[in-house]
Amino acid sequence: MPAMTKKPSDDRSEIPFGTGGETQQRGGPVLTTNHGVPISDNQNALKAGARGPTLLEDFVLREKIFHFDHERIPERIVHARGSGAHGFFECTTPIPDLSRASLFAKKGAKVPAFVRFSTVAGSKGSKDTPRDVRGFAVKLYTDEGNWDLVGNNIPVFFIQDAMKFPDLVHAVKPEADRGFPQAASAHDTFWDFVSLMPESMHTVMWAMSDRAIPRSFRMMEGFGVHTFRLVNAAGDWCFVKFHWKPKLGVQSTTWDEAVKISGADPDYLRRDLHDAIENGDYPEWELGIQVFDQATADSFPYDILDATKLIPEEVVPVKIIGRLVLDRNPNNFFAETEQAAFLPTNIVPGIDFSDDPLLQGRLFSYMDTQKSRLGTTNFHQIPINAPRCPMHNFQRDGMMQTMVPKGRANYEPNSLAEAGEDGGPRASDQGFITLASIAEPAAEKQRIRADSFADHFSQARMFYVSQTEVEQGHMADALIFELSKVKLEHVRGRVLGQLRNVDEGLAAKVANGLALDLPPAVAPAREPLDLDASDALSILKKPPVVKGRTLGLLVTDGADEAIIKAVTEAARKAGATVKIIAPKVGGVKTKAGKILAADEMIGGAPSVLFDAVALVMSKTGADALTGDKAALDFVSDAFAHCKAIGNTPEAAALFAKAGIKPDDWFFGLPQGADRLIQKLPERNWVREKKGM
Repeated sequence: MPAMTKKPSDDRSEIPFGTGGETQQRGGPVLTTNHGVPISDNQNALKAGARGPTLLEDFVLREKIFHFDHERIPERIVHARGSGAHGFFECTTPIPDLSRASLFAKKGAKVPAFVRFSTVAGSKGSKDTPRDVRGFAVKLYTDEGNWDLVGNNIPVFFIQDAMKFPDLVHAVKPEADRGFPQAASAHDTFWDFVSLMPESMHTVMWAMSDRAIPRSFRMMEGFGVHTFRLVNAAGDWCFVKFHWKPKLGVQSTTWDEAVKISGADPDYLRRDLHDAIENGDYPEWELGIQVFDQATADSFPYDILDATKLIPEEVVPVKIIGRLVLDRNPNNFFAETEQAAFLPTNIVPGIDFSDDPLLQGRLFSYMDTQKSRLGTTNFHQIPINAPRCPMHNFQRDGMMQTMVPKGRANYEPNSLAEAGEDGGPRASDQGFITLASIAEPAAEKQRIRADSFADHFSQARMFYVSQTEVEQGHMADALIFELSKVKLEHVRGRVLGQLRNVDEGLAAKVANGLALDLPPAVAPAREPLDLDASDALSILKKPPVVKGRTLGLLVTDGADEAIIKAVTEAARKAGATVKIIAPKVGGVKTKAGKILAADEMIGGAPSVLFDAVALVMSKTGADALTGDKAALDFVSDAFAHCKAIGNTPEAAALFAKAGIKPDDWFFGLPQGADRLIQKLPERNWVREKKGM
């Protein structure tokens, strides 16, 4: 054979050998097999002649097809559809008096973070905007190991005991005989289950609220759900509830928006998170804690080990101790977001569990499911799951082992160090120490639900009365819609009977919306209490935040560039984003004759994708749009969804054609630009009362 000349670009000698992780990834220009063999042709399979059969010896083809056939892993049974991002956690207020966890020890100390947001009920391929609980899972890579705070955007859960979790999930998933509905709770089996499980009613109220249709992952609160414990260096402990509070405030969509967004952009929340980070608008949350002792816990009229209960912030204030910033998108969705494995068992010294029975079940379930999904007990070696601190133990081998342990010590205790060999690691008195149980001493074994868990309606009632009238109306509408999809009449009646224990007015409104007689109240296990309302539970009682919102700016040929600039500048100063929408994606020619590029065409960017809209157009351009269905929907939906609308006088023709009578939430441009931007995060809910 002729001698081969090696090109400089072919030199792979500098690739580290056996180091694992990202250092073994392809870094050069030469295409190779998974085993490093250079490939000469990636377009054609090896054949016996130009038109002959494909040959089995083509190892390049076989490897490529083999990998393709196996490149999917089982999706998560719940939380299958998720979106993730990298960032960091920074301690802003050290709490060494409460916890010996190193990440809370020093002001300004930072640790890397990975966060995954998700829906619960839908499959991996479902839409982003169903009415659903949202997962809020945070992995913090501390110098004492990984801490996973695996929570939701709702602070309570449907059930009290892990024994019922498979039943809950089976009930809310597509019905077993037909495989639908997907990512929806509006069907017989879900409502049959919750109607028979009155403990679910508090979380049902949250799920029927606007919290279940968030505007953005960036605008969701997160909660650890369970009660945990903090432990200091002296071994003293206290109870703790964890809260993530978004710096952009909490905001939702309306139900009609959520439905239309799912058609316009089923990846709406995923795209929003990705684009914000890509644009440098890094999402941020504050970590808050509610801390209380056993005596305080005993004073509450509810059990703090009951995951269907929360502690109002007015009762135990939330203390801010840190911040979470997401500043980098994943490089590869599968390798990072899809393979991320969150475990409630991942805690660090200074944090411990409580005896919450739902939490105790999760401690078993998550480890088990990761083995099923990722195929190996070594899933902790996948880079996204691997700790960033030293990891050393005697666990060996197993499928897909990538580490190469040295020496012969794979057991402990051993005395190999006495022979000059590496005897391996040993336990440390600075390691994790499990606190003594707070359960009753010498309690007899029994399958039972504590009497203190028997109040199922007091907090559901508290949540409802804490909402504004607008939010209460949305909850009633959600219940009417969901129950209208239930075909089992006895289930509808049972839910209405449960609702009477929450609020008589709500139950009556839902019954009227279904044209049903109001049945007798279902007898509660314990008579509900009238707890004080908590303003912290309402979205609309919180101050709105303009930063992070998006304005859809619809323009036509002949639009005044100075007005467009004024609106864009007002948004920029407030930290908001403007998207230019035009009849065609190529853009428009302004009044001055310049070409203004468009971000989107109107047919692909309906107003449901924006927090507010503005119309800057010429008379000719506006008249042309009066015959455009997408343009008419753009303004009519913005009005119906109670959004602020900025406009130049020429847009009047479009409003008239759409049957819209402008109100005081229409802002003339350019003089009303600042007021328009101020109203980005708000809605003119008066329009709902007028039947719009």
